[in-house]
Amino acid sequence: MPELRHNVITKEWVIIATERAKRPEEFAKKNKEKKAIPTFVATCPFCPGNEKMTPPETYVVPDTTGWKVRVTPNKFAALSYEGTRERFVQGIRRTISGVGIHEVMVETPDHSKTTALLRDSEVETIIQVYLNRFNFASADSRVEQVTLFKNHGEAAGTSLEHPHSQLIATPVITAQVRDRLINSLHHFDEFGECLFCHLMDVELKEGTRVVYETRHFVSMVQYAALSPFSMIIMPRRHMACFPEINDAEAADLGHNLRVTLAKLYYGLDNPDFNYVVRTAPAEYKGVKYYHWYVSIIPRLTKLAGFELGSGMFINVSLPEENARFLREVKVD
Repeated sequence: MPELRHNVITKEWVIIATERAKRPEEFAKKNKEKKAIPTFVATCPFCPGNEKMTPPETYVVPDTTGWKVRVTPNKFAALSYEGTRERFVQGIRRTISGVGIHEVMVETPDHSKTTALLRDSEVETIIQVYLNRFNFASADSRVEQVTLFKNHGEAAGTSLEHPHSQLIATPVITAQVRDRLINSLHHFDEFGECLFCHLMDVELKEGTRVVYETRHFVSMVQYAALSPFSMIIMPRRHMACFPEINDAEAADLGHNLRVTLAKLYYGLDNPDFNYVVRTAPAEYKGVKYYHWYVSIIPRLTKLAGFELGSGMFINVSLPEENARFLREVKVD
């Protein structure tokens, strides 16, 4: 029989559709002819040698032969770096000038190397770049919230194949982030503990939804995962904000993220996915009630009328089976 599970982080109910559930291996793409991805594409603005195709870089990690990671303003930015933040009120209408920061972080000179195929040290470098750009954007007085994310594949919304991440810093805190901050604060007020720390303790004791453990991080499929194979990577040490991690934790996150994505890459034949660093804004650094994490959402199903109309997700897979399947995927 189907069941409804409550997601304690999002406060959403999820239908686990056991009558329609697919086996984990059924989500793998059935590509008879796989497209070979070259290491260099002459028309790609992110490939080395094509730097003039992008706006001037704002940050770079150099290499002996060029660069390891390159950061540039998004050529088609959602927000404008120039201007002041102004708020306008007219009756029930509210408007804020569209200022902010929108950057692209080119993760590797190699056009063919998605995160799962990089070395741990290369992913660690990407994490350190995230930290640098997060701190830079947070220092801007116009910025209230910084979102770090990666789109991989057409179904995830990417327009360029070359591996890259993005940062968007907005002049407001979004309703989604405010809701999660408020929900976690209510939990702390009622129970005197961090909701996320408690969730992690429960999952580690049960073990059935844990995918991969390292010294500082745990990747897991949530009990009420909103979609098939959606996962979170959570730091073991309590931290509200992403930039609170130290160098050892950054290195460990690079390893855990690379292995977790490699399990998806090899187990499900390189699915399209998004990941997002879900962190409290910088001003919340040190608070006891929130706990940052990385959310990974493979794009294996599509939203339909029910999800859009009700706000309730239907998951056609069992989180416990998905976690078991991924644990068994061997990654070097």
